[in-house]
Amino acid sequence: MDRRTAAIAMVALLALTAGCAAPAAQTDRAHNSRDSLDWAGTYRGVVPCADCEGIETALSLMQDGKYVLRTRYLGKSTEIRMSEGTFRWNAGGSAVTLSGSPPTQYQVGENRLTQLGLDGKTVTGNLADKYVLAKMSDEITEKYWKLVELRGQPVPKLPREPHLILKIEGNRVTGTGGCNGFTGTYTLDKAALRIRFSQVASTMMACVQGMDTEQSFHEVLGMVDNYSLAGDHLSLNRARMAPLARFEAVYLR
Repeated sequence: MDRRTAAIAMVALLALTAGCAAPAAQTDRAHNSRDSLDWAGTYRGVVPCADCEGIETALSLMQDGKYVLRTRYLGKSTEIRMSEGTFRWNAGGSAVTLSGSPPTQYQVGENRLTQLGLDGKTVTGNLADKYVLAKMSDEITEKYWKLVELRGQPVPKLPREPHLILKIEGNRVTGTGGCNGFTGTYTLDKAALRIRFSQVASTMMACVQGMDTEQSFHEVLGMVDNYSLAGDHLSLNRARMAPLARFEAVYLR
């Protein structure tokens, strides 16, 4: 075989070998936290604090890359601090970093966030499990729902915050109308997004403020027959009319 023929044979062999070679390994994105977990939602917990009893924390992560962070320093202040911004994922899709100074990082797991140290590493030691925030349920029950809009009008700030809580035990509803506390029962059909209230009764205290809001709130509870839920926002409706009442979930109060 002459040199020219040998060269041609070598080129053909190399081409054949390259064609049979295994493809380069690719990252399986379907198995990272960002792509495989239902991570959007609100997470809550109490993380360690250097000069207080603990930092009560509620962190909401939205699908559009925005976050809302609420904190309260237990044993030091009753003030609830709130910050908003954006977050970004790391290259591996396993952790997020909140914008801010300093930026805070969280490892994203199944129904949990683990706050990382300033070096981006998992905190170790006896307090390691204290840095975990648990994801709150997407249910409407067992949550403090603050009334923010009633019959299309914003609810004014009152001495007693109008709200309701749907208790699972006994299907009881409790809350405040703006002046008096109230209690009653409810029936819930989650599949059809239907809800009805009955036997709602309140205390009979008279207040300088809030009586009009309270009366309208009670009337609305007697009218609604369905609801809609979008994250931390709940609407109570009647048929296909505009929402009669809008609420926001409050995790720190």
